[in-house]
Amino acid sequence: MLMAPVLSDWVPEGDLAHFVSDLVESGTLGLSAIYESYEDERGYPPYDPRLMIKLLVYGYANGVMSSRKLERATFRDVAVRMLCADQHPDYRSIARFRKRHLEALGELFVQALRLCKQAKLVGLGSLALDGTKVRANASRHKAMSYERMQKKEGQLEAEIAQLRANVDALLSEAERVDAEEDERFGADRRGDELPEELQRRETRLAKIREAKQALEAQAREAETARRAEMAAEGKKPRTPPNGRDPFAPKPTAQRNFTDPQSKIMKTSDGSFHQCYSGQAIVDAEAQVIVVAELSDQAPDTQQLEPALKQLDENLQQIAAELPEGAVLTADAGYFSEENVKITSEHGLDPYIATGRFKHSEPQPPPPRGPVPKDATPKQRMARKTRTKNGREIYARRKAIVEPVFGQIGTVQDGRRVLIRGKPAARAQWRFECAIHNLLKLHRAGGLAILNTS
Repeated sequence: MLMAPVLSDWVPEGDLAHFVSDLVESGTLGLSAIYESYEDERGYPPYDPRLMIKLLVYGYANGVMSSRKLERATFRDVAVRMLCADQHPDYRSIARFRKRHLEALGELFVQALRLCKQAKLVGLGSLALDGTKVRANASRHKAMSYERMQKKEGQLEAEIAQLRANVDALLSEAERVDAEEDERFGADRRGDELPEELQRRETRLAKIREAKQALEAQAREAETARRAEMAAEGKKPRTPPNGRDPFAPKPTAQRNFTDPQSKIMKTSDGSFHQCYSGQAIVDAEAQVIVVAELSDQAPDTQQLEPALKQLDENLQQIAAELPEGAVLTADAGYFSEENVKITSEHGLDPYIATGRFKHSEPQPPPPRGPVPKDATPKQRMARKTRTKNGREIYARRKAIVEPVFGQIGTVQDGRRVLIRGKPAARAQWRFECAIHNLLKLHRAGGLAILNTS
């Protein structure tokens, strides 16, 4: 059976591969940031960026992120052969391209959001904020607490001292007879090289000391900032228990040796893993992501303000505005009196769950009747979310945002990041969210819908 003269004839009409090809070839996706980096001609000419973008977008949309698997697909997958014009970039070239242009790939998120807005898939009347734990490219078993670092540092110092004493004894004995030295150390060795066992211990000790210094620097910076904030509020810091130095790390503070910027976080299955916290604000119209952010902090309370700041920036870039009466829903992990105020300042009506009230706290007023004048912001928010209108608005939160994380995790296999470091992890998360939005656009009718909108 002879192969068709045009590879596109082998791919069904309306397939995702055609949408990706049209998206890139038509210039709908701006690739100027990528092309500008190739102005200097050095070395072998690179693969056309359009080819590589098509390969990455199509691969990520189908949950294929491995460079080796993408290279294999250029031979085995007809749709990929069509996108790559029957060229076969090796996995090293794919990995280098992704690493070199990772930031530009992450910025495709705004372009994808603009296209969804042009296709009228974004209403902005009802938004939902939530977070998900994204596995880092590091094992939790490669992390060590500050307390254990101190113990291990002393242990390694003692072992190294003992080994050095043994080495010195051996060398002093070897100096007496050259023949014995040659026999003991070999003719090609000087005899004063450190044994491999000693080299390994010194390397481990250096890594532990580096991690200790990083934790100590973080603790000093955090405590200094905390004390400055308390001083501005007229408060005095408490003395830590057991006489611990407040500027020193807590004994349980941990640092990972593989990806130091990731943190151990509790995941949805109740286990603890090395993770980042992926944040997203999703629009209710078609579950399009309008904000994609990533943090190295597990608590969600501190993530609301950065997400809303990015929302303002994204809306400005796509020439959109929040309609009057736009609402933002979020679970109890985002509640604080300051966050309620911040949400209102950004033009959104907040519906944030307050969680349980402590016995010492004043209980929320009933959903009917007048609100007490002395009610706290937490009481007011609790009452607001318990009214009939409030329950209807907040009940939609799960249906808006949680399926998005499910789609990214299953369809795109985006539960983990492949590259280490927070900036790279953030860029990959934004690229994953851009792919999600492009898939929404494809299912809604592709580029044809842009012409009719």
